[in-house]
Amino acid sequence: MATRRFFLKAGFSIAASMASGASYGLLNSASADSFTHTEAEWRKILNASQFAVLRQSATERPFTSKLLHEARSGTFNCAGCDLQLFQSSTKFDSGTGWPSFWKAIDNAIATKADSSLAMDRTAVSCRRCEGHLGHVFNDGPKPTGLRYCMNGVALTFSPKTA
Repeated sequence: MATRRFFLKAGFSIAASMASGASYGLLNSASADSFTHTEAEWRKILNASQFAVLRQSATERPFTSKLLHEARSGTFNCAGCDLQLFQSSTKFDSGTGWPSFWKAIDNAIATKADSSLAMDRTAVSCRRCEGHLGHVFNDGPKPTGLRYCMNGVALTFSPKTA
């Protein structure tokens, strides 16, 4: 079970790594195939939890995602627009309580600085619908050293078919 000490240690670690000037070299702009909906349309498309995360940048509680222990081959897609975001082969157990990946699919995400919660972080969003997915940190495994810490409710899973 995650404790306050766990989150404080994680927060200080993240803040320290961000203060070191780490560069993520990630995509930072939307593409021509992006699309939008009105707030009312998004509320009809998404359930309440998905809307809170994808459209309002909320964070789901750790260890609650149905995708946390998903181990089948396939892709993790955006729950807002179904864009493929992560291959299952890049998923790993970070111990944080959220689905984590060491690499995004090329041209699938956008990033921006996020200084909420008194921390400097890098927010990750879907490149196409601009839905908030989570954050990326530089404490992940090789070969990238990145940890894309994603809200499971912002993702769907498509298993690989034979």
